[in-house]
Amino acid sequence: MKKIVSIALICFFIVFSADAKTKKVGLVLSGGGALGFAHIGAIQALEENGIHPNVIAGSSMGAIVGVLYAEGLTPMEMLQIIKDEKLYKKTTLLKVKPSLDSRLGIYSHVATRDLLTRLLPHNSFDSLPKDFYACVTNLDDATWEIASKGNQLKEYVIASAAIPGVFEAEIINGKTYIDGGTLNNLPAQAIRSKCDVLIGVDVLPVTYQKANKTADVLFQALRAAQHQNSLEGRKLCDHLIESYAVNRYNEFDFEEYLEIYKYGYSAMKTYISKHPEMLKQCK
Repeated sequence: MKKIVSIALICFFIVFSADAKTKKVGLVLSGGGALGFAHIGAIQALEENGIHPNVIAGSSMGAIVGVLYAEGLTPMEMLQIIKDEKLYKKTTLLKVKPSLDSRLGIYSHVATRDLLTRLLPHNSFDSLPKDFYACVTNLDDATWEIASKGNQLKEYVIASAAIPGVFEAEIINGKTYIDGGTLNNLPAQAIRSKCDVLIGVDVLPVTYQKANKTADVLFQALRAAQHQNSLEGRKLCDHLIESYAVNRYNEFDFEEYLEIYKYGYSAMKTYISKHPEMLKQCK
């Protein structure tokens, strides 16, 4: 009898352990240009609290940070790369295309392409240690799509960050793709069914700021559109963290990456302290 009980306990322990190990924690990261540096801080706070998401989705800057995290880079390594590669300088990021080849965008993806080539030793979604899903906008069909398989990883990440009219559109398999945030800035739909717990980080929350100049009108109009296309994704998240660096900085304030990082770190740390149940759900 004791032997039977012992065997039963061992079986229970094995099953319980397997369930614990296979628990899926999803992380979806919004687009937001330089404001997306807050994602690095948010991930840092998650990891300090023992939460290590293993299913990642993102649009635009969220896709860039997301793929680096899915590859295994730590938040501190990302910050160091930004510093070493001078990715906080607009002159590094914004490379004007030759005039005869500038029909699909003013700036090229040289900096992003070079960075991904150096940091990713492969070009396959399937070779990433963590599951990763990039949201892109198919300009030909006027729809948003999710890329998650195959050997065009870098192409889709670059496409996801191709701000229309700023960076050149990316042609993949004969189709024209631009920034995923154009039609879905928080693509939680891509991974909701694949996660036990889904954490969303939105760096473009509504702020209700008054526009005082032309640039304000442009930024707020774009943010309003992105907020509207994020509503479904926001509702799908079990935990939604908002970074309010947007109250002080804009999408092109790359030189403020450290301050923006701190906003994301603080927002996540504060959220976890107010929602301790999140720690139990994710472990």
